[in-house]
Amino acid sequence: MSWGTDQPGYPPEQPQGYGYGYGDGYGSGRQQQPYGQPQYGGRPYPQQYDGHDQQGYAPEYVPEHAPADYSAYPAPEQVPGQLSGDTAQLPPVEPEFAATTEAGLRGRESEPEPAPAPDAPPKPAGRDRYFDTLRAVALVRVVTYHTFGWAWAGMVFPSMGIMFALAGTLMAKSLERPALKVIRSRIHRLLPPFWFWGFFVVTAMLIHDWMPGWQIVYWIVPLGDPPGNAWGEQAWEILWYLRTYLWFVLLSPLLLRVFRLAPVAVLVLSLAPILVVHFLWEPPDDRFGSALTDLATFLFCWILGFAHRDGVLQRLKPFAVVVLSLAAIGYGGWYAFTHQAETGSYDLDDIPLAQAFWSAGFVTLLMYAKAHFRIDFAGLARFKRLDRIVTIFNARAVTLYLWHEIALILAVPLIDQFWNVPAFETYLPLESQWFMFGIGWILIAVFILLCGWVEDVAAKKKPRLLP
Repeated sequence: MSWGTDQPGYPPEQPQGYGYGYGDGYGSGRQQQPYGQPQYGGRPYPQQYDGHDQQGYAPEYVPEHAPADYSAYPAPEQVPGQLSGDTAQLPPVEPEFAATTEAGLRGRESEPEPAPAPDAPPKPAGRDRYFDTLRAVALVRVVTYHTFGWAWAGMVFPSMGIMFALAGTLMAKSLERPALKVIRSRIHRLLPPFWFWGFFVVTAMLIHDWMPGWQIVYWIVPLGDPPGNAWGEQAWEILWYLRTYLWFVLLSPLLLRVFRLAPVAVLVLSLAPILVVHFLWEPPDDRFGSALTDLATFLFCWILGFAHRDGVLQRLKPFAVVVLSLAAIGYGGWYAFTHQAETGSYDLDDIPLAQAFWSAGFVTLLMYAKAHFRIDFAGLARFKRLDRIVTIFNARAVTLYLWHEIALILAVPLIDQFWNVPAFETYLPLESQWFMFGIGWILIAVFILLCGWVEDVAAKKKPRLLP
């Protein structure tokens, strides 16, 4: 995605700045730069969504052959006979009623239970640990990429495509309810954590000589890229994901209706927009162009979530799925490596077309494996600590995503202070990026504890330090 430099409040292009792939946007011309050794000079430091648990409860049991009118049962004081020990002498049962009841019970015992349809997708009662694990790994990969800037990270695990596919699955599931209610719920869960985080970022930029124009409205509802200055660029550039997610949520009722008209055809054709944007029509270099490019890039992944939810993937032939997925991955990789001159790297985050096809093939294989082999990762429960981490990451996904860049920013001045302690300077690898990576995760944990409760409030739950 592109950050329009001609818009008021946008910083000038910085070819050697601290860009971060998708965080910086497509076509920005900036190459991902890893964090370096904490050297400051005169520079300020910062220059460097949902599934719900659904518990099924059995309805209260009522005997099938019980009379509809409870008055048919005699009251205790109306029962003739005398109690003898623990046994009461009850009146005899009518022969006709007894025969009917006995025949009915025999009939129920002999009736076999209907077998499930062979193509029906499984319907687990609780959360799907396979999807939860994918989301947790995706978040770890995002933090890793923003720390080290490895260009190959997106090829090993295309986090954003996976997150959009999972969000699409959950959205299709939620749209079994009225669409307006679902959209309102999604927005209500997204905006409060964004506002809470944005208050600190906007305040910090105002202190550092930033004065916004009317574009400040995008800090209220991020339907476009929120403005900011160069000082806080590293923090606010990650908002492209929230903006794209919000647009997909708004468009989902229409997209789902179109998808269900011809599922397989619509899924394949969802790659057409990125081809049009790339080869036939170049979007404008502004907020509209940025949003359109990102929607085209990840449209297939979102629709793929619909396909999984509706059981479409499970009905496809394995050979066709594998061949087409590998072809998409091959085309995406080929295009990335053969067009490095345009961006200076083969980083998928800087090449929307390559990102779209690589993510399409990679995520299709992950989702199809889930549908075809019925993978659920239920065994993860045996590893209590790991299972707990996955649970926290999913319940605090928005908090982790928003605050991780600030945690990495603050890790630099914190490590810089360690150099003033002789023991730390001697025994700790203060110059290592891996050490910064560890400090960053410690600060992320602190932010989850301090700020994660906002997600509980947004979801109308009781605020907790940890879920």
